[in-house]
Amino acid sequence: MTTTAVTHIASLVTNDPSLGNGTPLGLIHDAAVVIDGDRIVWTGESSKAPATDNVLDAAGRAVIPGFVDSHSHLVFAGDRTEEFNARMSGQPYRAGGIRTTVAATRAASDDDLSANVARYLAEALRQGTTTFETKSGYGLTVEDEARALRIAGRHTDEVTYLGAHIVSPGYADDPAGYVDLVTGPMLDACAPHARWIDVFCEQGAFDGDQARAILTAGRAKGLHPRVHANQLSYGPGVQLAVELDAASADHCTHLTDADVDALAQGNTVATLLPGAEFSTRAEWPDARRLLDAGATVALSTDCNPGSSFTSSVPFCIALAVRDMGMTPDEAVWAATAGGAAALRRTDVGRIAPGARADLVLLDAPSHVHLAYRPGVPLVSAVWRRGERVV
Repeated sequence: MTTTAVTHIASLVTNDPSLGNGTPLGLIHDAAVVIDGDRIVWTGESSKAPATDNVLDAAGRAVIPGFVDSHSHLVFAGDRTEEFNARMSGQPYRAGGIRTTVAATRAASDDDLSANVARYLAEALRQGTTTFETKSGYGLTVEDEARALRIAGRHTDEVTYLGAHIVSPGYADDPAGYVDLVTGPMLDACAPHARWIDVFCEQGAFDGDQARAILTAGRAKGLHPRVHANQLSYGPGVQLAVELDAASADHCTHLTDADVDALAQGNTVATLLPGAEFSTRAEWPDARRLLDAGATVALSTDCNPGSSFTSSVPFCIALAVRDMGMTPDEAVWAATAGGAAALRRTDVGRIAPGARADLVLLDAPSHVHLAYRPGVPLVSAVWRRGERVV
């Protein structure tokens, strides 16, 4: 293995307060990072960097951890341009639009679905995303859900079984029968290919009792819970997520004081997905309220063809700062260390000795530029597992 030093970094975000200035970002100015194989082995002031085989001069630019996108739906086919156009013309967003993607996904070949996943992941990588989670949920049959998870597993280890996205159209008159399918034969077929189980706990999808049954069955098969919670209305999703020690409650748009308190006191991360609010003209989640209460917050894209067709974490950072009450520091932490927490990972989302060597070099002197210069392609280089990939 060869060692590489990235030197003369104007501002290095480590997400380790003990390494830097004592803030959550653990900033080090005029810094260097040393990579050995796929790991970080040293961080500190540039003038004190040890000798290495290779040196890259950052020339006064910023380095941050690779983004950790802990919520996406990339195994799909088809296009929902018409739905988006109608929504922007005044029609409200409803969960039922998912059925359009289900039909297209079922009709697509394995190769086409895998190529689609690869396309959007390459797009995300160019924008600094080095770790990502993705879900099934557009098959809704035993065969199609298992197929989606197998395809997802070709591209990431963070795979989520979401047979409970909506009630399958074939079970429209028998939702209890569909829950039995999701917790029975479908779960049996899907559990070997997933790490997580998720449910869309929402009006028009699954109620609290159904969601509890689905998540409990998944947990018995060794899958850890995640929950699509409180996106479109107030409901039981957040409380259920905390009760079942779900890694994350995702969306968290409509929260009671009790919901906020539960998130602040539990281990469940509140994952906010501002791309969905942007694309549906919905009410913004109140990140400030969650942060002030002491909850752990993550930011992710929710990349999907219906309600948030963006793979850009920098875009979501800018939205969170502008419209959700987050500071630039909080938003960058949420998109890196926060995403790692939502996946219960300690090897990513930070730049510290022992962590995976996932780094992003920005064409800017500070991470603040991600919100300060929205829409500008600031990612200059990306390393994933110690290899430069952009």
